[in-house]
Amino acid sequence: MKNILVLATLFTSLCVYAQNKYSGKVVDVNNQPLVQATIQSQINLQNAIVSDSNGEFSISLEANTSVIVKFIGYKTVTKTLSKGDNIIVLVYDDEALGEVVISASRETQKRREVPASISVISSKDILETKALGIDQLVNDVPGVLMSTSRAASNEQHFMSVRSPISTKSLFLYVEDGLPIRPTAVFNHNALLEMNDVAFDRLEVLKGPASSIYGSEAIGGSFNFITKNPTRDFSGHAGFQINDMGLTRYELELSKYAGKNVGFYVGTQSTKRKDGPVEHSDYEKFALTFKNVNHLSSRLNWTNVFDIIDYRSDMTGSISEADYSGGNYESDQTFTKREAFSFRLRSSLDKIWNANNKTAFNFVFRKNEMGQTPSYRIRQFRNSGQLTGFGSGEVNENSFSSYVGLVQHKVDFDFANSLLIVGSSVDYSPQEYIAETISVRVDTATGQNIGYTLNAGDYILNYDASILNYAGYFQYEINPAEKLKLTASLRYDGFEYDYNNLVDGIAGPKDSKNTYSNVSPKFGANYNLSEKLGLYANYSNGFTPPQTSTLYRNSFVGVGGDVFDLKPSSYDNFEMGTYIRPSNTLKADIALYLLEGKNTLITLRDENDEFFNANAGKTRSFGIEYGIKYNPVEALTISHNGSFAKHRYVNFFDRGVDYSDTDRETAPQLLGTSKIIYKPQVIKGLLLSVTHELVGKYNTSFENQVDNGDGTFDTAVYDGHNVFNALISYNAKHFEVWVHALNIFDELYAARASYNRFRSENNYTIGNPRAFHFGVNYKF
Repeated sequence: MKNILVLATLFTSLCVYAQNKYSGKVVDVNNQPLVQATIQSQINLQNAIVSDSNGEFSISLEANTSVIVKFIGYKTVTKTLSKGDNIIVLVYDDEALGEVVISASRETQKRREVPASISVISSKDILETKALGIDQLVNDVPGVLMSTSRAASNEQHFMSVRSPISTKSLFLYVEDGLPIRPTAVFNHNALLEMNDVAFDRLEVLKGPASSIYGSEAIGGSFNFITKNPTRDFSGHAGFQINDMGLTRYELELSKYAGKNVGFYVGTQSTKRKDGPVEHSDYEKFALTFKNVNHLSSRLNWTNVFDIIDYRSDMTGSISEADYSGGNYESDQTFTKREAFSFRLRSSLDKIWNANNKTAFNFVFRKNEMGQTPSYRIRQFRNSGQLTGFGSGEVNENSFSSYVGLVQHKVDFDFANSLLIVGSSVDYSPQEYIAETISVRVDTATGQNIGYTLNAGDYILNYDASILNYAGYFQYEINPAEKLKLTASLRYDGFEYDYNNLVDGIAGPKDSKNTYSNVSPKFGANYNLSEKLGLYANYSNGFTPPQTSTLYRNSFVGVGGDVFDLKPSSYDNFEMGTYIRPSNTLKADIALYLLEGKNTLITLRDENDEFFNANAGKTRSFGIEYGIKYNPVEALTISHNGSFAKHRYVNFFDRGVDYSDTDRETAPQLLGTSKIIYKPQVIKGLLLSVTHELVGKYNTSFENQVDNGDGTFDTAVYDGHNVFNALISYNAKHFEVWVHALNIFDELYAARASYNRFRSENNYTIGNPRAFHFGVNYKF
């Protein structure tokens, strides 16, 4: 027995002796540390560690000191470690299929691993675009149209992605992977509550993403990824101005205080006054603060808060005669929107080992919005003539949100497989109040010149809580070297608790409404080479009714039962390819079919009041494509476009059958073409020209227009072509730029819609020819 103990002790000593510590640092070509790079023993793949917040690592190895070093987005290398400090430099993988994304699963992965249409607006793209607003960024994505009136220039907008142009909640807006607004509280306003100074990159995942993100991710999800602190002090101060009445000041600062604590702050103050459209002034203050703490090599704590203070006039649309005659005078003089938003996100990322990682997230939101909306103003007429009177409303909506989300990722040691599991809870109590106003109308000009609040004449006055709880998983596996399969499933439950505060006076009676949905997604990637990949997927998406549309509906009388609006459900079938035949040419193509059931649409009743209804079945299908060509280093030519059809499959309105007809405000053609030239003889100079195409579309239902002679027509908008140009120059610390907008001064509409009561189109006017100047000083 004694001999056995001696032998065991000697064996243990030899093993300990054979194990040696090797240390080093992983950096990029600019000598910046790469955090959480994986260092793995070549002969024992179970022996793996990750680099810390300074890129440093220490690993125990036996006789063979070869390690595999990998970091997503960079080329994997094999190195033999030696005693002393080992500096390992990784080179970025600039192959098209090596593009890194995080939006498909909230985890970092390569583009070629995602079986879906996803586009990235990089920090370089943002820097070069010198965008006036978010629309100039997202419209570079194939099939995306964010339409806004820069003539009014108050960030109010319409959106179209695999859908007609509208303000519907068919798109999910998230910041660093977490929704900006709670479900069912009109998330279209989320883009007003963003600070584009803080954007580092933007990822657009098209098609339903409900399997990971839940409801409202139907046409697409927009992930705005904020900037991280920089190791060295950096930042800029900027000023912008244009001849449409807008001025903007911005400032950002970034620095690590020591090795493990970093800070970023970005802020802007924007004001617009006396633009080309009357009653279009607005003001916005935005502040983003981000703090990153590397508590250990495997534990990171990130905190972000955003403050948005926003106020704008609401110009409304203009008539057919004013649009055709170039008369931009607004009928509104007092309509407005005011909003205050505060968001706090705290995230704890724990790396347990090379194969396991957990993210813990907490979000608090506080939001207040009050408005006298232009779209609720009605002018009274007698025999077609203005009477001098009208109606409208004042409303206020506020909510608080408490959100918890936990997600765990585990990598398995077979077939490059991984599993992501997560759960979330979002509790958002809200309050809503709306009272009528009596409007005074100038019969000579048609302007709404004033109003009187009818205090106590409630349209609605309620509080309601929204509880959304969910669980989900996503599994990925490579059964063959070139083939990757992905399967996801999510369950969502919703509980709305509505309490009418003016029983018997206005609004339906108290109600509790519940909804649930199971959202699957299946996809496959087949990468024939580093330069060519194919993918296909099926995904389901859904969106429950918004609280404002559920409890405010013209079909519901005072004290009546809440109108039975059903959740909208969508089945998406998609296939596509990403290809890079040469170092100068790359393309992305997607074909899709989106089948909608109980699609929610907005209609007007006989009193010209808006109401919402389920539209039976709808179908959208089309092709989206993006091409980028660099014939020489100094020149980039790109075109992003789509051809699509949006149809009613089964739909009736007021007894008229509109089945098998084209939907309104749904252009078939969308496109953005861009030429960028950077002359090598003048370093820092950039010249670009952009062409924006919106094709012809119906503004009414098919054959809705009664010609009065027994025949019927369809109202249309003819579409538009707008050209913009940019000149920018970047010196060592200064950069200056000038945008020329709508160079040929084309008359166009951000959106056109048909008013059946006036038997004419209404137009949200686009901007006339204008010039925008900007300057930055970089620290």
